[in-house]
Amino acid sequence: MSDLGKIDRQFFERHVAPNLGADRDDVAVGPRHGVDFGVLDIGGQALVTATDPVSIMPQLGLERAARFALDLVLADVAVSGIAPSHLSICFTLPETMSDDEFATVWETIHEECADLGVAVVTGHTARYSDPSHPWVGAATAMAVGDHADIVRPDGARPGDRLLLTTGPAVESVGLLSTLFDDHLELPADTVSSAQDRLEEVYCVRDALTAAAAGPVTAMHDVTEGGLAGGLNEMADGAGVRFSIDRDAVPMRPGVQEVCDHLGIDPWAMTSSGSLLLAVDPAGSADVISALEDRDTVVADIGRVEALDGGTSDDGEVLVDGERLEHPDVDPSWAAYAELAATRERRS
Repeated sequence: MSDLGKIDRQFFERHVAPNLGADRDDVAVGPRHGVDFGVLDIGGQALVTATDPVSIMPQLGLERAARFALDLVLADVAVSGIAPSHLSICFTLPETMSDDEFATVWETIHEECADLGVAVVTGHTARYSDPSHPWVGAATAMAVGDHADIVRPDGARPGDRLLLTTGPAVESVGLLSTLFDDHLELPADTVSSAQDRLEEVYCVRDALTAAAAGPVTAMHDVTEGGLAGGLNEMADGAGVRFSIDRDAVPMRPGVQEVCDHLGIDPWAMTSSGSLLLAVDPAGSADVISALEDRDTVVADIGRVEALDGGTSDDGEVLVDGERLEHPDVDPSWAAYAELAATRERRS
């Protein structure tokens, strides 16, 4: 288990997977490492659900911070292809957050939920003495639909095309360049381009657009562990090989420059807003067209292949023929800590 970030697969398989409470027949999809959501069967209908922390970073501006936090929560349900419909949210607010500030956060969440057709059904809100930004609570998103319409992250099949929206590290670079712009020794226009990446971290509508245009066989949002982690989790889940063309992977303006400056591989950095999709070849052009109609950057980056010798519990990812491993730790955490320490020393 790493010091920071999500637990790894080994810890999950050893300590979490064997200890999941009661064994109930209505759990259609339970917890699995690398799978974003669970599914309950309720009278023949699928209830898709996912839980995430709520992170509010006032430095982004409260409205943008609230929208960003909400999209992170809803995305893990949206990648099922079923539109989020309900939200349960808990706020454990720091004493430093004023009533007016929280009202701005809440009203922004309400407006975005209303636009997406999501109803808030329950929650908890209070101030406490210990919490501090950015971790100020947690939320559970839900969606109701047909079991047959669910897109699973482990559903990739040999012959599928692999699509990627937006590109690696957009979230990490967007946040770091916004929070620590005065500590990045880069040209101003490069920092500005990197900061613009924060406008590309919203993927709920992209996920639903892709699923509707499909057929999409698997979908996964690129969070901790970045593109390298997401590719390995999808390939392992399906027991297949992903063959990736590195030159086909889109790299948004400012991303490579900031990563080079920080000495970090952009493929290993968290990138909420980016989606990995396995798509039936007959539908890949339709999915690309639908996403481009939303002005979303999308590229065909490779294909799904059967593993030599049949199936396996594990898959593999090859980039230009070379094995790509899952990162042990997402370097975004260390970069944030180092930049924060630099700011503290200089203040």
